Amino acid sequence: MAKRIRLVCTAAAMVPLTVLAAACGSSSSSSSSSSPKATSSSAASSAAALTETGSTLMFPLFGAWATGYKSVAPKVTITTAGTGSGTGIADAATGTVTIGASDAYLSSADMTQYPGLLNIPTTVAAVMVNYNVSGVKSLKLNGTVLAEIYSGKITTWNDPAIAALNPGVTLPAEKIIALHRADSSGSTFLFTSYMNSQDPSLWPATNVNTTVSWPTKADSLAETGSGGMVTGCGANKGCIAYIGISYLSKTSAAGLGEASLENKADKYTQPTSSTIGAALASFAPATPASGSQSLIDTSAAGGYPIINYEYVIVKKSQPSANTATALKAFLDWAVTSGSSSTYLGPVGFQPLPSSVVTTAKTLISSISG
Repeated sequence: MAKRIRLVCTAAAMVPLTVLAAACGSSSSSSSSSSPKATSSSAASSAAALTETGSTLMFPLFGAWATGYKSVAPKVTITTAGTGSGTGIADAATGTVTIGASDAYLSSADMTQYPGLLNIPTTVAAVMVNYNVSGVKSLKLNGTVLAEIYSGKITTWNDPAIAALNPGVTLPAEKIIALHRADSSGSTFLFTSYMNSQDPSLWPATNVNTTVSWPTKADSLAETGSGGMVTGCGANKGCIAYIGISYLSKTSAAGLGEASLENKADKYTQPTSSTIGAALASFAPATPASGSQSLIDTSAAGGYPIINYEYVIVKKSQPSANTATALKAFLDWAVTSGSSSTYLGPVGFQPLPSSVVTTAKTLISSISG
């Protein structure tokens, strides 16, 4: 059954969009773990079951959280699954799961339509653009060229538009195989948001979402989940793909290159702790009380242009006081102890700035049951 969820396209414009739960593929990844350290003695001593599904970019972190939280609240069971952000949002909206993990946030229109939903920022991630091109060790790309690739206007790697961005780089006459997500994906939302921000005439806001209408082109492949994007790109010479930074070790193992992307300051960067931090600093002060904030296409010269808050989508009113207490304790732990380098380092995420932690804690405290 289709569930209508509208997402924000850019910081400047909000556009109604649709997430189809039926279109959301699963990464076939799931785990169940007894969770840890609650912030209250009642949460630590009471048994509760929390369920999470959604973002495959966030899935590795949720698995680490579920394992690490065992020492905090051993009677709380956390079951996680990587199914794509669209499924996470839809299932949280219907109450199918306790927590929906999403790389995308809800628009103000959604907050009006679904006043019982909260989207709570928990950490900061990034999306890479990876490639598998013969002999190419470094590559610069911008939103205009990416939009032309994904719309089928640029079809080979030695195209003059790509060559103009990469003087001195020998580009082969390989066909470009553009990979995109088959499932409803927050990474798709972020990637299309970047193309739209850089060149709205080539990639309009109406084609920014967790699921989009990809232009028909012969050399394209649809893959399910972040893991599917890694495997698909590794298996196809000439590929280009957008993949969450939590899969960096896997893209490296697959021999994939990582492009430097142009930001709004016309500088090219790759996602590192410093470039993510620089971009975050340019956006964080504007984060509203709702937590909904685009972090796309920073104007900071040293900033990476595709970063995002990772969100948990939850119902403000939980089915019981016990579930509400357990959920609040876990989320409070996630944005504090769970945001140490022990958890975020292996997946390449960054912690929330202190002002946004305060925003997240205020949203968490509003949960009741």
